[in-house]
Amino acid sequence: MSRVINFSAGPAALPLEVLERAKSDIPDWQGSGMSVMEVSHRSKAFIAVAEEAEADLRDLMGIPDDYAVMFLQGGATQQFALLPMNLAQPDQTVDYLLTGSWSKKAFKEASAVRKAQIAADGVDSNYTDVPEQSAWKLDSNAAYFHYTPNETIGGVEIHEPPQAGDVPLIADMSSTILSRPIDVSKFGAIYAGAQKNIGPAGLTLVIMRRDLLERAPAGLPNILKYKAHAEGGSMLNTPPTFAWYLAGLVFKWLKEQGGVTAIGEQNKQKATMLYKAIDDSAFYANPVAKPYRSWMNIPFTLATPELDGAFLAQAETAGLMNLKGHRSVGGMRASIYNVMNVAGVQTLIDFMAEFERTNG
Repeated sequence: MSRVINFSAGPAALPLEVLERAKSDIPDWQGSGMSVMEVSHRSKAFIAVAEEAEADLRDLMGIPDDYAVMFLQGGATQQFALLPMNLAQPDQTVDYLLTGSWSKKAFKEASAVRKAQIAADGVDSNYTDVPEQSAWKLDSNAAYFHYTPNETIGGVEIHEPPQAGDVPLIADMSSTILSRPIDVSKFGAIYAGAQKNIGPAGLTLVIMRRDLLERAPAGLPNILKYKAHAEGGSMLNTPPTFAWYLAGLVFKWLKEQGGVTAIGEQNKQKATMLYKAIDDSAFYANPVAKPYRSWMNIPFTLATPELDGAFLAQAETAGLMNLKGHRSVGGMRASIYNVMNVAGVQTLIDFMAEFERTNG
């Protein structure tokens, strides 16, 4: 078996150790004669898996007791609608910071169910920079303030939580969760699709301050209520059991790597290496303002766009996969989530240098 170096933005690479453990578990999990996909989600064995996964996540992120942790379905995209439906009354406003494709989509969904306001918009820079916070128009009476710490497509990242006063701060951390230490207590809610740093697609984490669970307006169906999911142990309906089990294995793997502090140091090192290679070259360029460059998703362009096809073809021959940029922005994109190691990034840098030497 030969594993490629996978720079996919998501679904992203999983740790080989996790895949091998899952492979061995599939025919006969814990001596049950069944896979984890075949046991009841309400069985003692699976409930133990679920509880251990939550405990490990709480330990990794330092999640306080006054926050609920939910393992849900529907992806981060479903939360775009559920958040305003649960956290704002029909006559309340909600504030959004627009920094790229995903925050714009979140704003659009919120606008369909509540009065959503734009606090600031990076459109003038074509979403390669973030407006100065002094220019943001924040509503002190808003139900919450939403932002996307990392824009997976554009590679724009806000490295420190914004100041929102007494308004709860809501963050879509799909592509940054578990990539470094964060202070959960600064947020009203954090949500994240699993398919980047947590596990396979099909699972979504929601971490929410418990007092916010009480905000759901009357008449909201139970299946749409965060409170109902939290009280039901994320088992209001049948959860994505295999994805939950795999996420638990990833949490164990991450703890074995030294936790989020150690992985954060590695992530910073990887990003620094790759940005230096781009900046030191006259052949490659990154469009993002330096204070807002992402650690996780690094877009770059070639000086000669006509060479894009050759770059991708030769990269794949070298075992460097999924480097094509998002269709909305073009160019290249290297997603270097937790599983990508320093050696993989160095291999990409070496390939880029050789391609520039022969084509520059």
